[in-house]
Parts: sequence; structure tokens; C-alpha cells
Amino acid sequence: MTLVVSVPDEALAAALGELEGARVVRWDLRGPAPETTIDLVVLPYTMGAVDLARLEGVTTRLVQTQTLGYDNLVGRVPGGHRVANAVGVHEGPTAELAVALILASRRGLDGALRAQLEHAWSREWTGGLLGARVVLIGYGGVARAIAARLEPFGGAIEAVATRARRVEGRDVHGPEDREVLVEAADVVVLAVPLSSSTDRLVDGAFLARMKDGALLVNVSRGRVVDTDALVAELGAGRLRAALDVVDPEPLPPGHPLWDAPGLVLTAHVGGLVGSMAGRVAALVRDQVVRLRQGEPPRFLVDLDPAS
Repeated sequence: MTLVVSVPDEALAAALGELEGARVVRWDLRGPAPETTIDLVVLPYTMGAVDLARLEGVTTRLVQTQTLGYDNLVGRVPGGHRVANAVGVHEGPTAELAVALILASRRGLDGALRAQLEHAWSREWTGGLLGARVVLIGYGGVARAIAARLEPFGGAIEAVATRARRVEGRDVHGPEDREVLVEAADVVVLAVPLSSSTDRLVDGAFLARMKDGALLVNVSRGRVVDTDALVAELGAGRLRAALDVVDPEPLPPGHPLWDAPGLVLTAHVGGLVGSMAGRVAALVRDQVVRLRQGEPPRFLVDLDPAS
């Protein structure tokens, strides 16, 4: 049996090449489905103009995202479709960016860039990472990749998640320890999925617990942080922040975050590296093999809003 696989763009089609036992068609979900039965639908990476309601009436065996997060799919995918997220695609690049954001802020590279643009020879003492206490909020794939990349810098790394456990040689704290860990942290890194329990997790009370001069890094979702509360702390000069994700997103012109002191800001670019298409293609090939062999797909997610 030949499977039908839809991909949203030529770049992914080229990365896939010939798929044994499969026929590849183009569909970006911005128009009607090219066929009524598509065994594996690969969603576009950028979902802005995608109409997921077009999956209604299409028979699928799997809908595959190109993203790790899937909160934007909840309530939008018609019933009857199994959905898998892109585990293994973005953890490394997102961790790279998290480390870059930490270093940019802790070593004052944002100030150095401003000084360069002003032709000013400016030298300042900075915090660095050696000896810094870094607390990871969440300990999934992204956080583990961040921890692995931070280890050589000589900081003290601790993690807190939804339950205490030991993961790959690291003791992960439960939520009962979060407050005391945050109070002592030089750097707090957010690497949690967006859910009802993490929406505005970092509110005014959370930020108030962070010590003066501490750095908040967010590479998860913008809504994990109360933006107004963060703007107030940054405006007071008490905290620093390095954000790849914000709320609202994209950040509109004139928003106070643009000019907030002590902020390093990138435009949700954690996954935007040239090697991404190859990793997505490898994941799709694996899912095709599993479907052909009658095995369950990997990385299925639950889109039930109540879960």
C-alpha cells in the first residue's frame, strides 16, 4: 500500500526526497485539501494563515506538527485526527538560543552593542556564568538540553518541575521547592509548555521573589509571564530579562517592552536554524515507516482543552 503524505512547502519536500512506499503531495492548509485521504499531513511551521478546519472531511492517520509546542492547536483541530508534535527537532537549537540570551545579558553584550553603535569605548563589570546559580523551571527536552550546554560554564544548575524525581543523574525538585529556589537564583530560565497551570505562572509575586539584579529568561511561551508585571520590574531597574517569546506576540509598535531597560529581546527565533528541515524530514520518514508497518506513531499529543 502506498501512503499519501502532504507537505506544506518545497523545502521540506526536497529534504524528504523519495519516500519508499509513499507519494508526496503539496498542501499548506491555506486552500482545500488536494485529496480526501491523506495518510500523513505535515502542518506548516508558521501557522498564522493556516485554516485547520480544512482537515474536516479529510481522512488521516496522523497530523504531524513541525513545532514542539502545540498549545496553538487546542480547540482548532477537528475531531478524529491524531496529532504528533516534533520532539527531537527544536530542543537543541532552542537551548543554543537560551544560552546565547543568558550570555548576552550576563556579559553585557547588549550594552556593548549600543556602545559600538555610539562609537563609545565602554568597559563594565558583568555577572558572567561562572559560579552563577541557574534555576530551570521545567525539565523536559528543552530544559535538559539547556542544562547540558550550561554545565561547562561552571554555574550551579538546579531544576524544578511538576514533581520531584531524578532524571539522567540530576535531582529535579518538585513545585514545593520552587519559591526558595527562585529567591536564590541569579538566572531563572522558563522552559515549560503553555497550559492552564503555567499561564501567567511568572506573575508579580513570582518576580518579587527574584533577588535584585537577577535575570529572567523565557524560551517557552510568552503567556507564561505576566508582561505588565515584568515591565514594571524592568522599569524599576531591579531585574533583567532575556526573552525569545512575549505576550502579545508579535510585539506591536510602541509596546513598552521595546524600550524596557535591562532587556535582551529576540523575535521567537529559537527554532529558526538552517538544519531544521533535515530534522523534520527525519521525523516524517520515521513516522511513515511506522504507519506502513502498522506501528503507533511517536509523540502523539492530547489536544483536549480539559486535560
